[in-house]
Amino acid sequence: MPDTLTKLTYQTFQQGKTIFGLAHKTLSTQLMKALSPVEKKVTPIPTELLPKFQQRLNSLLEVDWQDAERGVYPKSLLFDNPWEDFFVYYPQLWMDLPQIWERAKSDKYKEFSPNIDTTYYPQYYVRNFHHQTDGYLSELSANLYDLQVEILFNGAADAMRRRILAPLKDGLKVFADVPPSQQRILDVACGTGRTLKMIRAALPQASLFGTDLSPNYLRKANQLLSEIPGELPQLLQANAEELPYLENYFHAVTCVFLFHELPAVIRQRIINEAFRVTKPGGTFIICDSVQLSDSPEVEPAMHNFYETFHEPYYRNYMTDNLVERLEKAGFENVEMQVHHMSKYLIARKPSA
Repeated sequence: MPDTLTKLTYQTFQQGKTIFGLAHKTLSTQLMKALSPVEKKVTPIPTELLPKFQQRLNSLLEVDWQDAERGVYPKSLLFDNPWEDFFVYYPQLWMDLPQIWERAKSDKYKEFSPNIDTTYYPQYYVRNFHHQTDGYLSELSANLYDLQVEILFNGAADAMRRRILAPLKDGLKVFADVPPSQQRILDVACGTGRTLKMIRAALPQASLFGTDLSPNYLRKANQLLSEIPGELPQLLQANAEELPYLENYFHAVTCVFLFHELPAVIRQRIINEAFRVTKPGGTFIICDSVQLSDSPEVEPAMHNFYETFHEPYYRNYMTDNLVERLEKAGFENVEMQVHHMSKYLIARKPSA
């Protein structure tokens, strides 16, 4: 009975997040049309596709619950929600919308505050992704990011992130002779640290590392991760194209929601770097958007994503062969999974 009640509570919690996300997007879209209409080419979503979206979401939540029930991570993680950030920053999210609308309307996608020095960042990174203010390079952006992503996915973003945890733990079984505290895991493009927080809950003794290009997102990550028990992950500002680590250093490497925001050639470079720093026998896990090869039925939603938001590399990503890229780098036994609107590639580095 207690587990039944917990599952019902979880389902209710997720339903509330879904309703909230849909309500926010509906209201903000109506306001934009009234106050700052933007002429964008949007592909109508066929009515018959809506039940399929719901089915995909339901399947995701069921797997999320099952992984928690079998101990992949504690059930408390299912209810983890940054409530303090929500109440502090949700009003700011609304206040920032007029700037986002204006940026979308005028196609300004390289607009940054005067105090932000963009000199030393890759050009593909110096953009207002999603038309968000200051791209990924301001404190405001870092504070709003997790909330924006949860709304974008109608409350399913965390459940999709958690899908890396089961294959991550399975991959580490190869190193069963290594004490848990000596198992090193790197999260590439760790952003605000939300994925690292989940990994810490699933692997409380592991040595965690994170890299990101944005100093403000790393500061946010440090704030988040310092609030939870366990050794503080080591965070570094670094370009994933040139990771500042020795070869064969990590037992596992993860990367969540990065590859769709990269030019094709950069995707390959980062995969090559992940291979270099992963130990023989180790695992590299990518979580990112679904692609046409695995989810052709949601193609209208994919087109709307790059048409509605500033996502200049997504159209190419939709058809990019990531399995081929992983194998080109040297990975083998690449497994693919799809959960809701995300896909997962679990790749192994050959044993020495």
